[in-house]
Amino acid sequence: MIKLYRHALSGHAHRVELFLSLLDLEYELVDVDLMAGAHKDADFLKMHPFGQVPVLDDNGVVLWDSNGILVYLARTYGGEAWSLGSAQDEAAIQGWLSIAAGPIAAGPASARLVTVFGANLDHDVAKTRATALFETMDKILDGQSYLIGEKVSIADVAAYTYIAHAPEGGVVLDPYPNIQSWISRIEALPNFVGMQKTPLNDAA
Repeated sequence: MIKLYRHALSGHAHRVELFLSLLDLEYELVDVDLMAGAHKDADFLKMHPFGQVPVLDDNGVVLWDSNGILVYLARTYGGEAWSLGSAQDEAAIQGWLSIAAGPIAAGPASARLVTVFGANLDHDVAKTRATALFETMDKILDGQSYLIGEKVSIADVAAYTYIAHAPEGGVVLDPYPNIQSWISRIEALPNFVGMQKTPLNDAA
């Protein structure tokens, strides 16, 4: 059985959970109590030396870093439907994984960290970064269904969660119709599973 060590409100963990579900794989969710510091326990640090979620244990193959896990799952279990494709396609996917680790993390993810978790980050800067990102993404998605074209890929899985939950960080999606349509397409995929929502009014 595949085990996913996660926190229910972690977008990084959710992107792995979402992909496991889209692949229709059997898996067990293991909740890690971040508030109690469980991610810094000695046993957990043996799996992830930086003490973060998610961690994937695929029958003894232990992996961390959500984007790296997506690549592993696509190559191991994705088949033709989730193939990384040609060298050009794979390069495009890797570019979006970098966006997920860069502008998405620094923009909508950081804005949400402030409102949901009380992180000591500059909320206005994070929201400004998110807006700049969304303006570019909305143009990219004009006339295409997914981030690298007409085929869904792990690029979309990596980007989805923090963008769909951007309003929880005070970043509105109303000005971006192409992003909203893209979100709807992701949520319509077979076996889609969402992340627990945090109402903005309760989080702020």
